[in-house]
Amino acid sequence: MPDTIISRCEAKGLRMTEQRRVIAAVLQESADHPDVEELYARASARDAGISLATVYRTVKLFEEAGILDKLEFGDGRARYEDAEREHHDHLIDINSGEVIEFVDPEIEALQEKIAAKLGYTLKGHKLELYGVPIKK
Repeated sequence: MPDTIISRCEAKGLRMTEQRRVIAAVLQESADHPDVEELYARASARDAGISLATVYRTVKLFEEAGILDKLEFGDGRARYEDAEREHHDHLIDINSGEVIEFVDPEIEALQEKIAAKLGYTLKGHKLELYGVPIKK
């Protein structure tokens, strides 16, 4: 599979306008989990001709094509990340909304063990933990 959002869009036959390329580049460079408003702010800083509606249509198109994953962490904001990122889980700080990505081999093994115990082979999962910082 091609390694950038733009190249994966092209490989899937999506028409890539210049504005879609800007939005794809912004997504590719995002280390966080931006919502549409944040994507719009970043993309319109590069190309003032990009409208909020264009960003909404583009993320919907990319999501339907399997390029992006839509994440909903219970705060009313749909956020997006590259569907081809390495597997990871999320810890959401319910005070600040910060989303922390993590991988824990023990959790991964436990999930496999639970699925096997219930008679299943695990093919995928999503783990979201919600918490508040421990006061020190």
